[in-house]
Amino acid sequence: MNTVTQTISVAGMTCENCVRHVTEALQALPGVRSVRVDLRAGAATMDVERPLELDVVAHTLDEEGYELVR
Repeated sequence: MNTVTQTISVAGMTCENCVRHVTEALQALPGVRSVRVDLRAGAATMDVERPLELDVVAHTLDEEGYELVR
């Protein structure tokens, strides 16, 4: 199955533990194949079956204490 790469900006990450929390939260979303989080860039790049709804991503990050930067 083909995947699409989707990159988002994430605010509130300050350490490697934050990276782990964001990675695990995003990997739990339906259709996500892989997640790479870059702490310095404040970004997460996901390989997904189809682009994720940003409201769903924002809610998921909010539950973990982080913010989707739109």
